[in-house]
Amino acid sequence: MSVAIPADIVSLGDYERHAEQRLPADRWAYLAGGAADGLTRRWNREAFDRLRLAGRVLRDMTGANTRTTLFGREMAAPLVVAPTAFQTLFHADGELGTVLGAGATGTWMTVSTQAGVSLEEVAAARHAPLWFQLYMQHRRADTLNLVRRAEAAGYEALVVTVDAPVNGARNEESRAGFRLPAGVEAVNTRGMAVPSSTAGPGESPVFKGLLDGAPAWRDIEWLRAETRLPVLLKGIMHAGDARLAVETGMDGVVVSNHGGRTLDTLPATIEALPSVAEAAGDRIAVLLDGGVRRGTDVLKALALGAKAVMVGRPVVHGLAVAGAVGVAHVIGILRAELETAMALAGCPTVDAIGESAIWSR
Repeated sequence: MSVAIPADIVSLGDYERHAEQRLPADRWAYLAGGAADGLTRRWNREAFDRLRLAGRVLRDMTGANTRTTLFGREMAAPLVVAPTAFQTLFHADGELGTVLGAGATGTWMTVSTQAGVSLEEVAAARHAPLWFQLYMQHRRADTLNLVRRAEAAGYEALVVTVDAPVNGARNEESRAGFRLPAGVEAVNTRGMAVPSSTAGPGESPVFKGLLDGAPAWRDIEWLRAETRLPVLLKGIMHAGDARLAVETGMDGVVVSNHGGRTLDTLPATIEALPSVAEAAGDRIAVLLDGGVRRGTDVLKALALGAKAVMVGRPVVHGLAVAGAVGVAHVIGILRAELETAMALAGCPTVDAIGESAIWSR
């Protein structure tokens, strides 16, 4: 059955507007909300807006393209679908719609541990490389179970989220009364142990049980020894952590503040990117997510040291509005905007994009 995309959708912002209109208020609060006062979420976007590009003219654009290579695999464009949990909240097809839409454009997708569809089902529907986003579990045996399942299903990298040992203060979700509805669950972790609070009356629950078993660098070293897949750490915002990632044998890091959903008042990811990229050097791949809404944002991230960007909420907006077709359209818009930005900035290839593309006077 064909899906009609509303005629007034020409940008990722248009998809966001339509998604908000279509989704119940509590589900929108879960998707769009940030931690506490939402400052980091807002800054992710504002920091991109503040950066200006240095357009160049009369450059030789013969053979211009958006291709790049990551972990030995060629990408059609430096775009990766970011992991987003419980996509069946937003469309009946959930992650199966997203993997179909991403695959139609040749775009890589990262599947969340907290997907509403099993990682094996998503892998069976893929038409482009998949990565698996891993939350380290309370028991190492459960973590290893997820890793082995991902390996067996053909996932090509592990993206370990390290910036959410506990949830941020999700005030918007709480005000909206969000709860997972019946039939929506993290199917990949059924039966696995979860930490629980041991707080007594009048005690804060955070330091009373919830952090027992939270991952530390020793656990990352253990994971590195257990798999041959490339391992990336998602949630790196500090140069010191980037250096530790290199020292522990990681293959990459994702500069991410969890979309502003964990620790509020963290800086924007594009602000943190240069120092992380400098610390990582050429030793590991550096990616970025958070606030990407335009092709010019992708160009700015590449100019400041990212190898590729991850895109999360906009993809879900496309899914909510038009299923797999909407996902493919979102990616298509972003890629077309990147091509336009590269053409007008005088950058014929991804490798030609450097810091000189940012206006510095």
